[in-house]
Amino acid sequence: MASDPSPNSSTATRRTTDRLRGSVARVWASRWTKAALALFGLGLIALFGFWLIVVRDLPSVDTLRTYEPPLPTNVRGIDGAPIHSYARERRVELSFAEYPPMLINAFLAAEDKSFFEHHGVDFPGLAGAVFDYVSKIGSGRRARGGSTITQQVAKNLLIGNEYSPTRKLREAVLAYKIEDTLTKPQILELYLNQIALGRNAFGVEAASHAYFDKDLDQLDLAQIAYLAILPKGPSNYDPVRYHDRAMTRRNYVLDRMLENGFITRAQFDTANAEPLGVVLRRTPRFESVGGYFVEEVRRQLMAKFGESAKDGPYSVYSGGLWVRTSFDTRLQDLAQQALRDGLVRFDSGRGWNGPIRHVEIEDDNWLQPLLNSNIALDYRNWVAAIVTGKDGNSWNLGFRTGKTGTLPRYAAQMAVRGKGGNAFGAIKTGDIIAVAPEGGEFALRAIPKVSGAFVVEEPASGRVLAMQGGFDDRLQAFNRATQAMRQPGSTIKPIVYSAALDNGMTPASIIVDGPFCVYQGARLGQKCFRNFGNSRGAGPHTMRWGIEQSRNLMTVRAAAQTGMPKVVATIKKMGVGDYAPYLSFALGAGETTVGRMVNAYSILANNGKGGPPSLIDFVQDRHGKVIWPENWRACDRCNAPDWDGKPMPRPVARQRQVLDAMTAYQMVHITEGVVQRGTAVTLRDLDRPMFGKTGTNNGPTDVWFIGGTPQYVGGLYIGFDTPRNLGSAAQGGTLAAPIFKQFAVKAYADLPKLPFRAPAGIRMVRIDRGSGRPVYGTWPNTDDPKPGVIWEAFKPESEPRRAARRAGPAPTTTTAPTAAPKAEAPRDSDFLQRQGGIY
Repeated sequence: MASDPSPNSSTATRRTTDRLRGSVARVWASRWTKAALALFGLGLIALFGFWLIVVRDLPSVDTLRTYEPPLPTNVRGIDGAPIHSYARERRVELSFAEYPPMLINAFLAAEDKSFFEHHGVDFPGLAGAVFDYVSKIGSGRRARGGSTITQQVAKNLLIGNEYSPTRKLREAVLAYKIEDTLTKPQILELYLNQIALGRNAFGVEAASHAYFDKDLDQLDLAQIAYLAILPKGPSNYDPVRYHDRAMTRRNYVLDRMLENGFITRAQFDTANAEPLGVVLRRTPRFESVGGYFVEEVRRQLMAKFGESAKDGPYSVYSGGLWVRTSFDTRLQDLAQQALRDGLVRFDSGRGWNGPIRHVEIEDDNWLQPLLNSNIALDYRNWVAAIVTGKDGNSWNLGFRTGKTGTLPRYAAQMAVRGKGGNAFGAIKTGDIIAVAPEGGEFALRAIPKVSGAFVVEEPASGRVLAMQGGFDDRLQAFNRATQAMRQPGSTIKPIVYSAALDNGMTPASIIVDGPFCVYQGARLGQKCFRNFGNSRGAGPHTMRWGIEQSRNLMTVRAAAQTGMPKVVATIKKMGVGDYAPYLSFALGAGETTVGRMVNAYSILANNGKGGPPSLIDFVQDRHGKVIWPENWRACDRCNAPDWDGKPMPRPVARQRQVLDAMTAYQMVHITEGVVQRGTAVTLRDLDRPMFGKTGTNNGPTDVWFIGGTPQYVGGLYIGFDTPRNLGSAAQGGTLAAPIFKQFAVKAYADLPKLPFRAPAGIRMVRIDRGSGRPVYGTWPNTDDPKPGVIWEAFKPESEPRRAARRAGPAPTTTTAPTAAPKAEAPRDSDFLQRQGGIY
């Protein structure tokens, strides 16, 4: 018979059960603890990973407080007017207050309507962008953005445009920090100044000019709405290729503005009905001004400050520099026109030189290739055109404006130079050619094959006022004014004779114009020099006559007597070139540039003072501080409002004495005779004090003229880029001097007729022009172009003395001596004072 369980047995069972329950609880507690620890560890790992991947190397948003966007370098001319800009990114920086409220509303409607409510991140929009990204993985399609304006600022300015979820997270973190650092207006200002909007325009002000050729405050509502669609992708809404798509998106922005209460229904209806009104892509308005000049300025700035931001804060293409130059628009236009006319005159009748360039055209899309070529013309009524196809006896043409025209067979009959046949048959589709309007159609024009350069300088300051380095810089970028090394021919002679004047000769020194040979050693043998045109020597004559008539034999004889080491030393210190002491260099055999030669003549005109020529007056950073030249000082009281009525202030002189002042004046005085009765006599009817010298080198391959007045000195050469004969009739006096004359007629028209002022110590003496002997009892006849008696400039104690009676008859003159009453005879010093000289 079973017995009932005892109380002790029940207790044991309960204890066992409790122990089991406790053990299970402890197990579960341990598991939960481990799970919690694991989750905590995973959280730490996740946070560390988030920090490592997203936060660790985030840039500091504090840099945005002092952020300066890349800005173009702006170049201004001598009158302060803008003439050019250098930029990789076209941008005009504005403050928030300068942006029209309507424009701000348009961008908010298009990009971030809740901008003023969120703290940098629009979480619903961000979540939608992430979901869209995940759904498109592997599809090759790009997910929608979903970024706020603040996130776009973070992307554009701090972290870049990488396409990944990580970048989105970094954007969000930075956007939150930016909102803590900057105000909403500051964020919008950064955004509107920085955003890329196509056509190389960055920021809305630059885009306003790129798409509508207007300032921002001149845009209407429809145009503002178009700008607001561009951040989504400027190429997607190109007004030419995707016009309908652009119209749809613009009207969508207008609809969003209406929905948000930014505009009224009437404003919406008016804007919605407007066409896009976008102008064709075009070169900025100042880009074609002073092409060769501003390119030389760019080279100098690049050498000083570098090209991009990595080269320093003052880089040419991003530093926002303000550059004041000596560029004179009026003189540049005159020099450019004169040189071009001269080149066309010389080249006319020699045939067509072929197309400017050939480009490929696909599917009748000729406009873009033409615009991309950057070829344009502004010579008279010539224009650049692209040949788009042939229609019977006419070629079809297209122009940069989008307009079209025709070139009939009869208007393209000039011969093809060097190949035969006529131009009409040689033209091909895709050729870019020069044409001019004629009778409702167009006629072919030939770009000259010959080229050259023209430079104008102000002697008193050494500032280059104009520079034309070829026919057109958009056709020929090579700047012949500073880069073409050419033989200057006889234009070197005034510098050679300056060395002679520095070493004992006078303008009246007698030099034999006769055979001159030198032995050059066993290898080179005997070298005999000759005059231009192989003309025979004319016997003994004065130095003045030798320069006026450009006699080679007299020049080499004077150089040999002076010593070629001294001659080349003078040439070097005048900045022309560094030559070996060979006699051929005295006749212009050494290479130099027209820019250097014009500067050397400017030194002569400035009584021997000068230095390297300058194109840049000063450079300021974007805040207005002058950063170049380093020792620049403002001209105190030079501005009219600051003038105190005392003697007129003068700018700081930056020139040094390169050549003896009296030597320089003597040479200028002699070369005035070149204009009055020498090889540059074509300039005499300008009827003003003017000096100069022509040049024609062997071949001739180049012809020159350099000279001018106390106000401006100019110079030019003409020659083929690959030197070849210009023809036996080509001379400096017949080709180069007339080009300078065309320039001078207008350039000097409103200027006073100032004489060249003699330095202290110069003695003006009446001499016989043929013999160089002193003359008494008669006066120079200023109305006679070839007077027998002239005023000549001498250094102290170097003037010729009265000859004794037994030395021979008195010198003959071409004008009869006229005795003046002794009591009233004017003194030489009185005459000089009236002429502006110093006795």
